[in-house]
Amino acid sequence: MAQDYQTATWREKFFRGIALEDLKKMGTREFAALLASRERRTVMRNFNVIEEFVRRAEKRTAKGKIPRTHKRSLVIVPAMVGMTIGIHNGKEFNQVRIVEEMLGHRLGEFAITRRFVRHGAAGVGATKSSSSLSVK
Repeated sequence: MAQDYQTATWREKFFRGIALEDLKKMGTREFAALLASRERRTVMRNFNVIEEFVRRAEKRTAKGKIPRTHKRSLVIVPAMVGMTIGIHNGKEFNQVRIVEEMLGHRLGEFAITRRFVRHGAAGVGATKSSSSLSVK
């Protein structure tokens, strides 16, 4: 029997009204029916790619390694929840832990490709007043 929210000490995770446990039992094509149109189309067209990625990621995780990918456009499906995946950002692989709130989003949204610019002080000779300073 399901507990109501007032008496429960834990909060069950839902996606579009369906519990996470039920989503994991569901197939990828059934899950695609719950997504928005653009993500649904992507999942249906790349079904084999997503299934192959999940299968290889589970094998690699079983060996104790983190699965890595350059495929930033993959839509996150329930089979990926709980995995830590290395997502390429153009220079390196950012480790991202997949949680329930990420369902239906793309992997690339969680590996930022641009860094914040931190400007330092002007170098010697950069301004007229700094040209008279010693280099040491």
